Amino acid sequence: MDLKGFDQAGRHAAGDTRSVKVMIAGGFGTGKTTMVRSVSDIKPLTTEETLTQASAGVDRLIGVADKTETTVSLDFGKIGLNDSLVLYLFGTPGQERFWFLWNGLFKGALGAVVLVDTRRLASSFRAIEEMERQNVPFVIALNVFPDSREYPVDEIRDALDIPGHIPVVAFDARDRSASRDVLVALVHHLRDRSATAAESR
Repeated sequence: MDLKGFDQAGRHAAGDTRSVKVMIAGGFGTGKTTMVRSVSDIKPLTTEETLTQASAGVDRLIGVADKTETTVSLDFGKIGLNDSLVLYLFGTPGQERFWFLWNGLFKGALGAVVLVDTRRLASSFRAIEEMERQNVPFVIALNVFPDSREYPVDEIRDALDIPGHIPVVAFDARDRSASRDVLVALVHHLRDRSATAAESR
């Protein structure tokens, strides 16, 4: 996997292994923590707290009434995609009251995965807007829940107003292999953007 041109990618002292910071973003209850947990090579750091009755009027639980915990700061994990590339995963909190943390989390990020629940598309609008505002390249990952309907990718693109060059991938956040494939899709997207930018110079 050729990552030449990724000027922001760091290097480990051990050799030519590159490290890349990746954001795992999306709306409340879209599966960000689940993805980090499933794919991380290390025991992930999570900052989940139990949802209480006191938050009922603050957190929008429509469509996620069974959710019992929520991320209040960030999730952190790490995965080596091969011998030369390590991704550091930073999962963002999804509720509006914690969005002020996003600016700090985005510093140094080379790319992002935006998780989308097709039952609640609007819950991920803010995350997509933030990627565009921060100018962070991203892919859309459709987390397939048991009661999710299957929609054509073109319909999802139209509903989210996503340009054709941004990959849209369906996956199950609970599955390590599927989550890894999403990250590989992001790396390919970053590589293609880097190559296009180099050609236009």
